[in-house]
Parts: sequence; structure tokens; C-alpha cells
Amino acid sequence: MIVRLAEALELPLRERNELLLAAGYAPAYPETPLDDAALAPVRTALTHILDGHQPYPAVVVDRAGELIAANAAFDVITDGVAAELLEPPVNVYRLALHPRGVAPRIVNHAEWAEHIVRRLEADNRRSPDARLDDLLAELRGYVPDRSRESEQLGFAVPVRLRSADGVLELVTTITTFATAVDVTLAELKLEAFLPTNEATARILSRERSHDAPEHP
Repeated sequence: MIVRLAEALELPLRERNELLLAAGYAPAYPETPLDDAALAPVRTALTHILDGHQPYPAVVVDRAGELIAANAAFDVITDGVAAELLEPPVNVYRLALHPRGVAPRIVNHAEWAEHIVRRLEADNRRSPDARLDDLLAELRGYVPDRSRESEQLGFAVPVRLRSADGVLELVTTITTFATAVDVTLAELKLEAFLPTNEATARILSRERSHDAPEHP
């Protein structure tokens, strides 16, 4: 009955385990380390998706935004970032908004920063996490005040990123394992960047036209 109640409430698997523990039962959903042999098919699938998304950047992160994997095109995003922000564990949200991270290259930084923080706040309301509490406290300090006038395309919030070849305009999609019954797997997110115009698509295609390592 507890499991059915948790399903009806659409609780994340981690919270379902906590509910079971509070009721005196053992957790029903395993939390398998990502490097475990049992998740080898998952790692292979993620590699295929990351590779297939090139020449556009894509990353896999955990629930708190720590980087799990990235394709070679992600170096377009990290160009010029301070070395210490790329030391493991890398947090992609800190990387995006930190003054020594990607932030100085983001044309619409105020809008993009607010978008990231609001999304994380919504995630944290649905599934509270102490790591996200600490991260949000830090990230809010990086969000500048801005006008409430919308700069959105109408269907998504773009990030406009300066590069050596011009301004890249990108939107993101997020993919999750919708039928996961393992906590680790359920909390993975694959965030993929897509160009919103032909100029951006051409720049990214040129960037990846040379041979590059596939899995930085």
C-alpha cells in the first residue's frame, strides 16, 4: 500500500525508499553505483546518445548537477573557464554561473542565470536535497537583477554564448529514464544543447570538423 501511495503521489524513488523506511520496511528500490557491471548497458546507451548528438554539446549530470559524462563538443561551452572549476567533481550549474566560469561569455546572463536557479528551486521543492540547498544558496549570489521584460524566443529560454566565431544561440532539452526502478538511474539527466538558427549550426559543425577525442 505504501508503494502504491508513493506511485500515486509520483514521489521520486529516493523519497519512496525513505517513506518505506519510515514505515518500518526495507527500501524497495536499489541505488546501484554507475560504474557497477549491472549498469553497463546504461553507460553504453548514454555514450551512444552523447556521440550521436555531436556536433552539438551534451552532458549527463546527477540530481545535483555533478557532471557524469560529456561529449567532445562540450568544450565549446567550457572554453576559457577557470581550471579549478573543471577539477572533479564538476558541477555544471556552478560552471555556468560562476564569474570565472561560462558566465562572462553569456550575452543574456541575467535571464539564463534566473532560468537555471528557478529550475533548480522547482526540482528541490519536488525532491528536497541538502546538496541542492547549499548549491542554490551559492548560485543565487551569481544571479544579477534584471528587468522582467521577456527575452525568450516564445518556445524556450535560449542561452546566447560568445565564441571566437560569433554568438551561439542554443536551447536545451532534458532526457531522463522514465521507467527507471534504480535510484541512480532515475536521477540521471542528459542535457543536450540545440542550435536555434543556421549560423549557430554552421559554427558548431565547423568546430567539430577536425578530429577530437570523443569522451573528455
